[in-house]
Amino acid sequence: MKYISTRGAIEPISFSQAVMMGLASDGGLLLPEKLINVDERQLDEWGRLDYPSLAHEIISLFSGDIDQDVLKELIDVSYSTFDVEEVTPLVQKGQLYVLELFHGPTLAFKDVALQFLGNLFSHLLKEQNSYMNILGATSGDTGSAAIYGVKGKDNIDIFILHPHGRVSKMQALQMTTVADKNCFNLAIKGTFDDCQAIVKTIFNDLEFKERYRLGAINSINWARVLAQVVYYVYAALKLRGQGHERVSFSVPTGNFGDIFAGYVAKVLVEPLIGKLILATNENNILTRFVVEGVYERGRVVQTISPSMDIQIASNFERYLYYLFNQDPERVKKAMSKFDSQGVIRFSKEKIKQARKDFSSYSIDQKETMDTIGSFYREFGYVCDPHTAVGIAAANRYLSDNAETTPEGPVVCLATAHPCKFPEAVEKAIGRPVDIPEKIRGLEKLPQRYEVMPPDVERVKEYVERNGIYK
Repeated sequence: MKYISTRGAIEPISFSQAVMMGLASDGGLLLPEKLINVDERQLDEWGRLDYPSLAHEIISLFSGDIDQDVLKELIDVSYSTFDVEEVTPLVQKGQLYVLELFHGPTLAFKDVALQFLGNLFSHLLKEQNSYMNILGATSGDTGSAAIYGVKGKDNIDIFILHPHGRVSKMQALQMTTVADKNCFNLAIKGTFDDCQAIVKTIFNDLEFKERYRLGAINSINWARVLAQVVYYVYAALKLRGQGHERVSFSVPTGNFGDIFAGYVAKVLVEPLIGKLILATNENNILTRFVVEGVYERGRVVQTISPSMDIQIASNFERYLYYLFNQDPERVKKAMSKFDSQGVIRFSKEKIKQARKDFSSYSIDQKETMDTIGSFYREFGYVCDPHTAVGIAAANRYLSDNAETTPEGPVVCLATAHPCKFPEAVEKAIGRPVDIPEKIRGLEKLPQRYEVMPPDVERVKEYVERNGIYK
């Protein structure tokens, strides 16, 4: 399997090259030359596998240049760090199913991909006798998951930018209390979009990127998306085993990475996955795309679901590539227009096409809080604000389709443990949130981070001063 750019200006490269490149050198995002659809026999075989074995089967389809025994070992080691054998257990609550993605080291869904990516980076660097400075931006959970994926590893330094004061206290502590000398935290005086823009600008400085061997851990890295494809297929196969031939998913998302993984999974196991319900908070640029056919940058609103406080969805370009019939020139023109004017408008034909894949709902903070409280009172289940956004969107979808036959049961992605957002959750359920043993006492540890303005040159200078350079 070879990889190409959404903007069409690079020669096809291998999976390993795509992992190390991160952002394509022409400014686009990397994608496999073709998406894969498996047959009924394959689905039957996959339905009998445990999570690591299924991950090996799926990832191997897209990573032909990695030795299969090595790949299996990387996957097994990555998921041995999770608290439950199932890795991503599926539980039923009323008419909804909840896919728990928070059983990894940092209690967030990002662990599913970043434990694997950290081990993959380490393997490739050792194989190439090389080094890497990872540079990434986080709206909350990516940062800690990435740090926990590479902390203490040889030949890797990691620099994470987060919006100062705009992530939860627990999210910040999970990043800034890591004492390993290869981990650096930059608290940027701005929004996540500011952090993301800095990272993308630096990656587009090809001379700097090459000199410091920059690597990407954000969902611009294809391996992140690929690892997330697995849990969609895993949940769909479990429900297939219970007699459900079609399953829909409700996905809280701001950056479009997680739900794009759902899109890849939808193609992979068609027709097993039905509708993808795109759930946003007040930062609803993606909902406006699905509902109104307009992708338009707005002002970032600070909410109780901070990982979704985003107005520029970096993975949206990948979906554009397929929406525009895999025409890289059209993608490039659209993204250029968005960069200069802040808006892309879509034809009725393209809106109709997008709505075949997605439904979308924007959930405000009041409805989010109400959902946390009502779900707890009805089922005794405590969910974090992001998961609550997905549950509320799923309930709206079922209500809107009450007179028709919905596309199978709805699985809601539980993206973080509620202890990461204790203030909002405690207010909603009326009692303190249980704190897992692994993160107790973080507030007593010393923190290591540097506050700076959203200045590209300041960040580059910091990387130059502190990163690995041979």
